[in-house]
Amino acid sequence: MNIDIMNLLTTIVVPFAGKIIGAILLWFIGRSIIHAVQRVLARGLTARKLDVTLIRYVGSSVGVLLTILLGLAILSMFGVETASFAGILAAAGVAIGMAWSGLLSNFAAGVFLVVLRPFKVGDAITAAGVTGGVVEVGLFGTTLDTPEGIRTIVGNAKIFGDTIQNYTTNPFRRVDLKAQIAHGVDVHDAMDRLRKRMASVPKIHASPAPEVEILDLNAMGVVLTVRGYTHHDDYWTVYFEGNKAIVEELSSAGYPVPEERRLVRQVGA
Repeated sequence: MNIDIMNLLTTIVVPFAGKIIGAILLWFIGRSIIHAVQRVLARGLTARKLDVTLIRYVGSSVGVLLTILLGLAILSMFGVETASFAGILAAAGVAIGMAWSGLLSNFAAGVFLVVLRPFKVGDAITAAGVTGGVVEVGLFGTTLDTPEGIRTIVGNAKIFGDTIQNYTTNPFRRVDLKAQIAHGVDVHDAMDRLRKRMASVPKIHASPAPEVEILDLNAMGVVLTVRGYTHHDDYWTVYFEGNKAIVEELSSAGYPVPEERRLVRQVGA
């Protein structure tokens, strides 16, 4: 009985345990080498002054490819023939393609996003209903940081198949504000005051110049639209400072507070 146990240990358990330890060591060493290759590749591409988006995409692609090769090498340690394994994958390619159609479409969309470059890393965009700064265009998804500080990953296919708004491409962005003017106020005087005041708002562009026009009429009087232009990075600064300037200017002019007026007619009994 003891001889059988010793034979089992020496012929099966010990060799298999050695293979497991070797596979674990190979995995960690291989992953270290892959990370080193990615770093060297990134430095080389950066030295050639390539776009950050392309550099990260190439790094991710190389990492996935080398990881697959590492997995095949580990399987070969356990006696799995990689040639037959590749044949099995090829034979099951149709089934895998159907099961992974979403991943494959995201991968293809990622390639088009890198080639066509509707946006790049660092741009502020709205895509697939998500607004944020582009952190990375990956193999299957694009990573965004929203204004609320939430990291969001959106599938590349969803982004590529939807409307993409890039706020960073153009040199300026329009900021739309409103000013409610009370009944009885000289509208043209209010418009002139606001044009002059908006020109002094921090970060607002002198060209195109701020615009003040009549937008609407309601029960409280005239509604003015106040428009300024600024760089995207300064959008919220102009938005908040512009609203503050409107309130201060209308107050300093001594205009009355807008009140809703309604005409009520009483029909005699």
